[in-house]
Amino acid sequence: MIRVGRLLKNGTGIMSRIARPLLARSPVQRCSYQSGPDSSEKETIVKLLYNIGSKKEVEQYLRHFSSVESQKFAVIKVGGAVISDDLATLASALTFLNRVGLYPIVVHGAGPQLNKRLEAAGIEARYEDGIRITDGPTLAIAREVFASENRKLVEALERLGTRARPITSGVFVADYLNREKYDRVGKIVKVNRDVVESSIRAGCLPILTSLAETPEGQILNVNADIAAGELARVLEPLKIVYLNEKNGLYHGTTGKRIETIHLDEEYEDLLKEPWVRYGTKLKLREIKELLDTLPRSSSVAIISAEHLHKELFTHSGAGTLIMRGHRLFSAQDVGAVDLERLGALLAECDPAISSGQSTAAALWQRLAQVKRAGGQYWIYGDEPHQVAAVVTRAAGQAAAVLEAFAATKAAVLGNITDNAWKLVTRDHKQLVWAVPRGDDGLAWHFERAEGSWTRGADVVFWYGVGDWAQISPLLAAKAPAPRGAGAPRAYSTVARRVGPIGARTYSTAPRTYSTPALRVGLIGARGFTGRELIRLIDGHPRFELAYVSSRELAGQPVGGYAKAPLAHVSLSAAEVGAIARGGRQAVDVWVLALPNGVAAPFVAAIDAATAGVAAAQQPIVVDLSADYRFDATGRWAYGLPELHRGDAAGWASGRIANPGCYATGAQLGLAPLLPYVDAGRLASVFGVSGYSGAGTTPSPKNDPAFLADNLIPYAPVGHIHEREIGHSLTRAGRGFSPANPVMVQFSPHVAPFFQGIGLTLHVPLRQSMSARDVHEVFREFYAGERLVHVAAEAPLVRDNAGRHYAVVGGFAVPPTDGTEVGSAGLAARRVVLNVTLDNLLKGAATQAVQNMNIAVGIDEYAGIPVLEQPVMSQA
Repeated sequence: MIRVGRLLKNGTGIMSRIARPLLARSPVQRCSYQSGPDSSEKETIVKLLYNIGSKKEVEQYLRHFSSVESQKFAVIKVGGAVISDDLATLASALTFLNRVGLYPIVVHGAGPQLNKRLEAAGIEARYEDGIRITDGPTLAIAREVFASENRKLVEALERLGTRARPITSGVFVADYLNREKYDRVGKIVKVNRDVVESSIRAGCLPILTSLAETPEGQILNVNADIAAGELARVLEPLKIVYLNEKNGLYHGTTGKRIETIHLDEEYEDLLKEPWVRYGTKLKLREIKELLDTLPRSSSVAIISAEHLHKELFTHSGAGTLIMRGHRLFSAQDVGAVDLERLGALLAECDPAISSGQSTAAALWQRLAQVKRAGGQYWIYGDEPHQVAAVVTRAAGQAAAVLEAFAATKAAVLGNITDNAWKLVTRDHKQLVWAVPRGDDGLAWHFERAEGSWTRGADVVFWYGVGDWAQISPLLAAKAPAPRGAGAPRAYSTVARRVGPIGARTYSTAPRTYSTPALRVGLIGARGFTGRELIRLIDGHPRFELAYVSSRELAGQPVGGYAKAPLAHVSLSAAEVGAIARGGRQAVDVWVLALPNGVAAPFVAAIDAATAGVAAAQQPIVVDLSADYRFDATGRWAYGLPELHRGDAAGWASGRIANPGCYATGAQLGLAPLLPYVDAGRLASVFGVSGYSGAGTTPSPKNDPAFLADNLIPYAPVGHIHEREIGHSLTRAGRGFSPANPVMVQFSPHVAPFFQGIGLTLHVPLRQSMSARDVHEVFREFYAGERLVHVAAEAPLVRDNAGRHYAVVGGFAVPPTDGTEVGSAGLAARRVVLNVTLDNLLKGAATQAVQNMNIAVGIDEYAGIPVLEQPVMSQA
């Protein structure tokens, strides 16, 4: 599943850096009616959410959550440990939700704080059947502790400008659970929803403790999980969220986080698992009993505060999602299914049938033909016909073909599609299917495939196929076989057109992996780029982290990574070499995010450990430093795919030098114009970067106080990116060669914003061109590129911060009447343009993931949130 890590974590996550100024309104002292957040502010925050998922799915969930009354959005149970250990993250997460117009209802506990206070008072904490025995002295301290923790959370929210109402009583009415056994412990018999709804009507987030009262006014202690469940039974929210530090439920045997549980289909089998015991079994039973009383649209999420937004606003989520779902069926006879309802679903949701290219009747005829020819077919679906899949397998074929897969929006929002997919993959170990390239759910299919081939209007996917020859007849109608198709090939990639010089094609060396997950070793995780790489790998459908190395962070948990618990290690070059001897079973891709001049020992260790191993079996190495960008051996590919995809030998070597951030932007702005450049005059690049580009080692260039109201020039001559720009553009050809190299002059500066780069390029031309002509050259050159956008107006740095693409635009030429001669004529023959990109993303981490994708042969944009149009605001 797609995973994106840190959103709001003590001011260090990328969305935190962007969003905190928006969240920090002036504190308020009391609640007053408000109609909702300012519309422009809400729009800005929604745009920030696009960093964790596609615009389509974020807006889909916002519409879904906004379609119900405010009190029916979510009940969020917060454990006491979250308040004591992660208060800032919790407050930021709740504020973020409120800024997009949502009103989560919070019920919190205070168990660890209460135990600490009891110990300090010399009172023994006693339990019976897992329930705290609450005598008079314990209850007196509990009331103080609950009030204190409630106040902490409310004040943290108000410091961020979020209206919040402390509610420590008046909501839960209870009787004694068993007075003789547990003393002052309650069983909730009534919920006063008016208290909660009044808070929301006043524009305040309700922050509740779990204390209850008897009708006579006696305070009783109630477990916060139970209180949250009883509140949910009355309000019937779309989401019941349990926040914990582990970020979900974990499988007791594999150690992997469980992503979804569909109770109707899986509950009985899950309880039979040997690791489902004690607290886990009790928690699952309580959740099932709760959901059995709620509409099927309700679901439970177990998640950390850090990943709450990813869970709520993306199809893939980040924690564990539990829902009732529906029982699924499988049939091998059309007479056993409701063809009318199935046909209606396909007509609405299947791309081929809904577009009129085919019909449900034609599909039924196809199934009959397969059966007459000795083959088999399977029809899968759920009881309300929200999802359906149709699979065929011809006689004599090992691989099956997914003929149709259709799902309603409700099925997608409820993750029912995943459950249906499990059923399909259970029955079919080899599967091939095709999806239109423009399909909104294309990323979902990439996540579930082991290979793909793109040609024309379709992407053909497959899994479980070790030999291309097994499936080439099935693909013939959809895509012509690639070169060398007779050889086994695990992955293929689409040939992309790059610019007006003609289409460039490339193919990666054949690589075969034993499991769908591709293991990544990250060396150098302390810096900003390392953190962004962790976030991207966390959200990647195929990559997972095997090692994260940092001397400073060794032993500490890897933050922002939700796929599995992982701690930092400190690996030497020798230790990396020892791991590399394990081949692809140990690590598929090594990423070196190290300072310049440090990578060589690690590369040498990997090379020595894999000497004599076929190139296709060696691990990929992606180096983010400048150490190999000027490689003359031909072994290292220069990883700017938009300009260097044609370097087939370099890609096949499995060694990629990731470009510099300034160099990336400058080359994207210069490359389309190379055929028109006056080589006798120097192009000029004026660059301004956010201070994250200066790294984490303290210096005036990354000191916000020194940078305030300031712009710092540095390295006015001889900056390594100046050399890199000319060297790499010369390698790209287009009329230049080592004997006639591209030369530029580059002036870098640091600004007081955190991330992003703005470049202004002055490019001398051999002939006069209009701004319209230049714009058309760029549009044609970057046609089909999803990480380079071309705009007429000048792009702004603030619109690119936190985004994964570069924007080129603002094309301007000097006014001329055509009579200028001499120096005046030369000055008139030039173009000025602007480039923006995020130095940490397309300038570093995103580009590294793009290169990793290409090197292992999966879709180039897998795991990279892509917007088809850039975000542009008025200057």
